[in-house]
Amino acid sequence: MKRIVDVAAQLGIPQEEVEQYGKYKAKLGQEVWDRVANQPNGKLILVTAMNPTPAGEGKTLTTIGLTQGLNRIGRKAVAALREPSLGPCMGMKGGATGSGRAQLVPAEDINLHFTGDIHAVSSAHSVLAAMLDNHIYHGNALRIHPSRIVWKRAVDMNDRALRSIVIGLGDGNGAVREDGFMITTASEIMAVLCLAEDMDDLRSRLGRIVVAFNEEDEPVTAADLNAVEAMCALLKDAIHPNLVQTGEGDPVLVHGGPFANIAHGCSSVRATRLALKLADYVVTEAGFGADLGAEKFMDIKCRQTGLFPSAVVLVATVKALKYNGGVPKQELAVENVDSVRAGFVNVKRHIENMKQFGVPLVVAVNRFATDSPAELEAVIELCGESGVRAILSEAWEQGGEGCRELAHYAANLADSSETEAKFQLLYPDEFSIEEKIEAVVTRIYRGAGVHYHPAAKRALRKLEQLGVSRLPVCMAKTPYSFSDRAGQLGAPEQFTVEVKDVRLSAGAGFIVVHTGQVMTMPGMPTEPAAERLSVDSQGRITGLS
Repeated sequence: MKRIVDVAAQLGIPQEEVEQYGKYKAKLGQEVWDRVANQPNGKLILVTAMNPTPAGEGKTLTTIGLTQGLNRIGRKAVAALREPSLGPCMGMKGGATGSGRAQLVPAEDINLHFTGDIHAVSSAHSVLAAMLDNHIYHGNALRIHPSRIVWKRAVDMNDRALRSIVIGLGDGNGAVREDGFMITTASEIMAVLCLAEDMDDLRSRLGRIVVAFNEEDEPVTAADLNAVEAMCALLKDAIHPNLVQTGEGDPVLVHGGPFANIAHGCSSVRATRLALKLADYVVTEAGFGADLGAEKFMDIKCRQTGLFPSAVVLVATVKALKYNGGVPKQELAVENVDSVRAGFVNVKRHIENMKQFGVPLVVAVNRFATDSPAELEAVIELCGESGVRAILSEAWEQGGEGCRELAHYAANLADSSETEAKFQLLYPDEFSIEEKIEAVVTRIYRGAGVHYHPAAKRALRKLEQLGVSRLPVCMAKTPYSFSDRAGQLGAPEQFTVEVKDVRLSAGAGFIVVHTGQVMTMPGMPTEPAAERLSVDSQGRITGLS
């Protein structure tokens, strides 16, 4: 690994502007932005994917490999990625820093506590929850209605036992009421951190967070509880982007970590803006499949910031094609060209969907050792028939060298596109909330319509009364299907999406729509990734991959 000050120097950042967290990690503070703010922006390249298998399809790996590839062909590139959550690291997926020769380093640090950003978000979330209950305990001057508290607690861990809890038990411990936890990466504070332009914007957004409603059914905010400055104090360092490197020494900004299935799924606006000033090309990712992360990137992040991608890279894998073509998980390593062809309907729909936004597209076929030549050839052929170039990515085995062709093509796409002239949002601000939900359901998921549960109908009426209908929607949905049912693989159509609740994230600036069985607090699988971890006598960690 290079020293982090040497990585910063590659971006023209002097040592005195690098806030070091040891030898290999750093934060880039306000003085860096102040110096480069007037420089022209580079090109933004978005990496997204088809609907994945539970193990993921290598979207982060491809983002890293593409960044390395761009630098190998002489283009100055930086990656902008999200921070891994401890929930998946200890749960199903393990680490989230890439693998093979396309990996972020120091991987163990990034996957675990890193620079403390996610802990800071957890703490800021917790102080708001504590001040809310403390206010009620000490007289409830704001006349908060106990049954209309909407602010849950948060912890950065998959822990199903905390989904529904009872608090206040015992003498002198406050009002007894039902409560629950969400994972920190689903917290509105995480979304606020990732969408805030600066400390003033962070403060304003935190103040708008709605925590409850009073006896007159009026919203009670974090500002009403005088909690904003305490939260800002806890987040004062977390707001600054983190600088690390790839295994090949390329600079990467890693900042913020909202999930894409239950939050908006993009790294921070501050990191993206800074990266665009420091490099000619910025490669960023949006979580899970394009039906979730990419749609939210376009309709939430782009809408709020005015930033637009100049090219999209859609990651596909043979195993995910076979999975969507009906092959059981235990047989994904067995050659099956017919199932690859059958599962291509999933990729084809994502291609069609991305074209709706007016951004040029290339498919990156992330190669696995078990992929046969015939299967890979089928994917490339099918993409060609759909009017899109498909390029083999061998980042895992070859690093940047394995992404040279992809880098050339993606850079040329970005350079030749007139994104601002062609870019289109899926729906206008003027649409009603229901119209926005139905636009996503019918145009991206290809469902027939929406069924609103009674709680969702009541919530929609309340949001209309509050006058927030111009906000975009953030769909909380399973990542494994276009529908709201994880088992409906491939490219289902004419299904009805069940909307169970609709919640305002006033600070983040969007409305969260809960569909199907999606939960804001995941659970661990039968054999969690935590069981594979070990630490030797020198403190070296193994099993975090």
